[in-house]
Amino acid sequence: MSVTAKSLGIDKLDVGNRLALIGELWDSVSSETESLPLSVELKAELDQRIEEAESNPDAGISWNEVKEATLARLRN
Repeated sequence: MSVTAKSLGIDKLDVGNRLALIGELWDSVSSETESLPLSVELKAELDQRIEEAESNPDAGISWNEVKEATLARLRN
């Protein structure tokens, strides 16, 4: 039998507790996956993106701009 939110009773938790659990699960997964090797394709893609970002640093927008725009959209 596969593990599901229902089989673990997670579906009965309130939204706040489910969100907290998501954070805990993410932290546990991300800490274990940091040591996993990248595929050749993913490494090539990341290297290309780094090269593009370094050759044209003004092409993107800052994290603060992204965050503010997202929060503004959520407020409306």
